[in-house]
Amino acid sequence: MYLTVTNKFAVLRLLPVGDRDKDIEILALRHQIAVLERQLGGKKVRFTALDRAILAALVHRLRPEVLHRLRLLVRPDTVLRWHRDLIAGRHAARSKPKRPGRPPTVRSIRVLVLRMVRDNPGWGYRRVHGELLVLGVKVAASTVWEILKDAGIDPAPERACTTWAAFLRSQADALLACDFLETTTLSGLRMYVLAVIEHRTRRIRIMGATVHPTACWVAQAARNLVRDLEDVGCRARFLIRDRDGKFPALFDAVLADAGLEVVLTGVRMPRMNAIMERWVQTCRRELLDRTLIWNHGHLLHALREFEGFFNEHRPHQGIANARPLHPLPPPITDPDRITRLNVRRHQRLGGILNEYEHAA
Repeated sequence: MYLTVTNKFAVLRLLPVGDRDKDIEILALRHQIAVLERQLGGKKVRFTALDRAILAALVHRLRPEVLHRLRLLVRPDTVLRWHRDLIAGRHAARSKPKRPGRPPTVRSIRVLVLRMVRDNPGWGYRRVHGELLVLGVKVAASTVWEILKDAGIDPAPERACTTWAAFLRSQADALLACDFLETTTLSGLRMYVLAVIEHRTRRIRIMGATVHPTACWVAQAARNLVRDLEDVGCRARFLIRDRDGKFPALFDAVLADAGLEVVLTGVRMPRMNAIMERWVQTCRRELLDRTLIWNHGHLLHALREFEGFFNEHRPHQGIANARPLHPLPPPITDPDRITRLNVRRHQRLGGILNEYEHAA
């Protein structure tokens, strides 16, 4: 409709114009096109969809030999292609079905399918389809496949392989990890600290500190660890450690006698012992980088204080901000108690570590 009205006004404007004036206007327009092409320097002119429609509607009725004599910014074949696209778009709009297609899948079914796949990495779309039928949810197997495809979930064979992170999460109850931490005293003496952490509870155990981590000292630390685990009834089965030369064969033998299997990490792969490495970073950032260590006794005192703070008070994001030795308390629901909070601070190591608790 817009093109029809535009063309009619153009014809009405040209009616009172004589042939001489039209020829002069055509020559002037051709010269302007030549100037425009010279200034563009070979660059293409960008036409909008409306510009293409107007040009295609104006010149599509001309004969090919006449069309090739016109001075256009594009090739005549391009204008003819625009006209074909215009007709095809109009035909497609008219041929569009009035009734919509199949209704979309109910959101609750999509959520259930994704939940099943997340809980069971080895299930394919046909296994999920069968489980839905058992629950009384009637959908096609192709619908389940489309849901998984739209969510970007790989086929079952590619999801069934167990990654190291998945292994750590599934075996967290039976996993321990250990590592050596190095620090330096004021006199320049280098000290080595052996620490062990539980994956499930994030409880840390400082097994000791020494200047010379000999085989006898490390083996005795392993015996102390076994006794501590027996006292608390810990059922750990694996201990992750790196390939440090400070761990002798006797260390692994003591743990093997107690039923603990040693799992070695890959070479230069700290992520395989990520939880222990994260604790080492936390210990440096929150304790060792903020205090001056005088001697061996002072180091052990500081580490014992940090061990108690880490296990009894500090929240851990990996276990939903709980503490290793204490679960989260129930939330305060009393409005009067919320408006009259009486929280006191307890300092450790002269204020390096701060604990907050409700006043009695």
